Amino acid sequence: MEVQSLTERYPDPNVRVLDPRFAKYRIGNTPLQRLYTGMLWAEGPAWNGQGGYLLWSDIPNNRQHRWLAEDGHISVFRSPANNSNGNTFDYEGRQISCEHGARRVVRYEHNGTVTVIAHAWKGKRLNAPNDAVVHPDGAIWFSDPGYGSLGNYEGHKGQLELPKAVYRVEPKSGKMDLASDDQFMPNGLCFSPDYKQLYIVDTGATHYPDAPRNIQKWDVVNGKRLTKGREFVSMLLKTEDGEIAGISDGIRADEDGNIWASAGWGGAGYDGVHIFAPDGERIGQIVLPEACSNVCFGGLKRNRLFMTGSQSLYALYVETRGAHVS
Repeated sequence: MEVQSLTERYPDPNVRVLDPRFAKYRIGNTPLQRLYTGMLWAEGPAWNGQGGYLLWSDIPNNRQHRWLAEDGHISVFRSPANNSNGNTFDYEGRQISCEHGARRVVRYEHNGTVTVIAHAWKGKRLNAPNDAVVHPDGAIWFSDPGYGSLGNYEGHKGQLELPKAVYRVEPKSGKMDLASDDQFMPNGLCFSPDYKQLYIVDTGATHYPDAPRNIQKWDVVNGKRLTKGREFVSMLLKTEDGEIAGISDGIRADEDGNIWASAGWGGAGYDGVHIFAPDGERIGQIVLPEACSNVCFGGLKRNRLFMTGSQSLYALYVETRGAHVS
């Protein structure tokens, strides 16, 4: 499809400054753009710097797509894809994918072969890995809430055999540790720029009425374990008309330590991306016409925010850069 700008006026009214600290990140003469649409549930955007392309999943359609920065060409990158959800790239440029359908985390090697990073814990199958991030020490951290096994739409309906948790895996040795099972349904993950904190989205409100709609913040000890978990932000949004009870899903940090959090299920004026300062204050919003599942920074300068929004892929240039490789 032809790239569509969602506004004809600058500055784009879809990019909202809620706190003066966000003003420096909004570029006055750039539009929010829809790059592609026609999917069922787009997820897991990840930027490959060497290849100059964005990769993402369309979970129900069981495929991965690729957008080329060179000319905007979009194609099916991998099909079938085991109903993959979250994707990222490690420090050697290899793709990491969380597969709902196969209930595992895999790595695609440069020669095209597939290495299984994790598929079980203490003899029981993983639920349905959701999102993954890589640490400079090579370890892969991933969440396993089980959404892909709760029905047939995004995977294969089956029994959840394990607690919903976040794990850490050392790829070379295969050593796997449970990092946290203190969330109702752990989902999106991202490290702080210095890798001393790990942020975890809890989307348990989709299935548990008492679950918090929040993003947690944990200290990372020696790059290996988590401690001092606490609420970083609530995704509840107070307005003049009351409180909007949406949730986040995927998150990324920029080089200044701000957290760019996808937002959805709150309706018009809420759905899109919420930006939080390191102190937890909501400082900006990017309003999308549909729920946003996930985000990542990419482009030549890592200053373009890509957003998977339900059925579409969006992009916006911002005056900051992503903190990590993908």
